[in-house]
Amino acid sequence: FSPSVLGTREHWDAAYERELQTFQDIGDTGEIWFGEESMVRIIRWLEKHKVPLDSSVLDIGTGNGVLLVELAKSGYMNLTGIDYSPSAIQLSEKVREKEGMSNIKLKVEDFLAPSAELSGFDICIDKGTFDAISLDPSDAVGKRKLYVGSLCRVLKPEGFFLITSCNWTKEELLNEFREGFEILEELPTPKFCFGGRIGNSVTALVFQRK
Repeated sequence: FSPSVLGTREHWDAAYERELQTFQDIGDTGEIWFGEESMVRIIRWLEKHKVPLDSSVLDIGTGNGVLLVELAKSGYMNLTGIDYSPSAIQLSEKVREKEGMSNIKLKVEDFLAPSAELSGFDICIDKGTFDAISLDPSDAVGKRKLYVGSLCRVLKPEGFFLITSCNWTKEELLNEFREGFEILEELPTPKFCFGGRIGNSVTALVFQRK
């Protein structure tokens, strides 16, 4: 991929500072990455596979924390969101407060250098964070490897990893996560038709840690 400001912390700090100000001004929680259907897709999969409601869930790059709120509304109780942007965590704390979801844990964490207490999760979810890391102007390849290493550390053996991406195809993601993970399922995403060929603008996969 071409390097992009979308891969820099400065970009996301500035973006979430704006969203935080907008929330304080008019109560708008800001953008939902990949739309509401992406959250529905994740929750539907968890429910279909009867994932226990007390399973520990980590939202990697939680942003405004709306996914965690929706998970809490669906009955999930052990929820943690991390983001390397302090403004994102401030915003998600305000969204959590507005929704009355005091049981959601939120913390400023860089997933590429996670703290020791970030471990033992049953489920990890990523909507766009791996995409952003892939656009980092400084050593994106190395940072992708760090990401996979961090995921192996924080996710329990046989735990589930649900990833939604608009930059990577299924085959590419299988290659990126080939060490330590096996594919369980590809989730249906919106299709588009161009030049007589049908494709997906978004890829959503479920992996299991070996």
